[in-house]
Amino acid sequence: MNLNDRAWRRCEQLLEAAADLRVACRHLPHGGRIVDCGVEAAGGLQAGLTLAEICLADLAEVRLVPGRADLWPGPAVQVWTDHPVAACMASQYAGWRISSGGYYAMGSGPMRAACGREELFARLGFRESVTRAVGVLEAAKLPPVEVASEIAEACGVVPGELTLLVARTASLAGTVQVVARTVETCLHKLHEVGFDLRCVQSGYGLAPLPPVAADDLAGIGRTNDAVLYGGEVTLWVRADDGQLEELGPGIPSGSSPDHGEPFGKIFQRYNHDFYRIDPRLFSPAQVTLVNLNSGRAHGFGQLRPEVVQRSFSADG
Repeated sequence: MNLNDRAWRRCEQLLEAAADLRVACRHLPHGGRIVDCGVEAAGGLQAGLTLAEICLADLAEVRLVPGRADLWPGPAVQVWTDHPVAACMASQYAGWRISSGGYYAMGSGPMRAACGREELFARLGFRESVTRAVGVLEAAKLPPVEVASEIAEACGVVPGELTLLVARTASLAGTVQVVARTVETCLHKLHEVGFDLRCVQSGYGLAPLPPVAADDLAGIGRTNDAVLYGGEVTLWVRADDGQLEELGPGIPSGSSPDHGEPFGKIFQRYNHDFYRIDPRLFSPAQVTLVNLNSGRAHGFGQLRPEVVQRSFSADG
């Protein structure tokens, strides 16, 4: 299973429907491609769903479904996968912080597996040798050719064999693809509390789609709140029930002392530095672990509609 090849094929399908999806492709001088899904291009809901599936290496389904009326009166983003570690941790997780020549972006997608520099890949025992690479950038601007060349070099591919898809947080496509990270955030939290991710067989997540924010900073707040206070995840695992009961309370976002107010307020309190925020916060609000060995289901955490509504209704 080559993650980058799968994502590349999905990119080709997206580009065939570029006009319908309101995305734009720019070819760089060295032959690489920048696909604008929500920076200068309008993008939209379908662009966001496709962007999310590419970010998951086309190993997951992402859909818009009716949301919970008691949470927020709008649609929700639903994601499910039978390849949770490959799709979410080796591909979707935004573990590549890109900073070069004044350009900043959060990098995700299967290009991370080609680069393999993150400590996470050593712990997962996973890295991919590729001839072409696909990445997703959450950024306010399209990357210059120099940044694309640096990414290609880090991935071990010639610049002409790199495709980067870009959307800002405060865009419709960007909002969708961030909210589609419910399962990913849950898996990362499981990993942090010491659970063997090889025991996770399948995953399902749901979170409300917030209104698109007026700016990226407000967008970061709303998309995080969608998961932290409105996200619910079910994972099917093979494990010991005692272990699940012991680890479970530490998985939902409510295990963090920072939990309880909109993310924008928390972010502001820490001077907009993600790395100062308690890492235990970054997880869905509600988690259910279904043990395939015993048939038991273990539930932890709870949704916080009042925080979701406060966040989504705020100015911005």
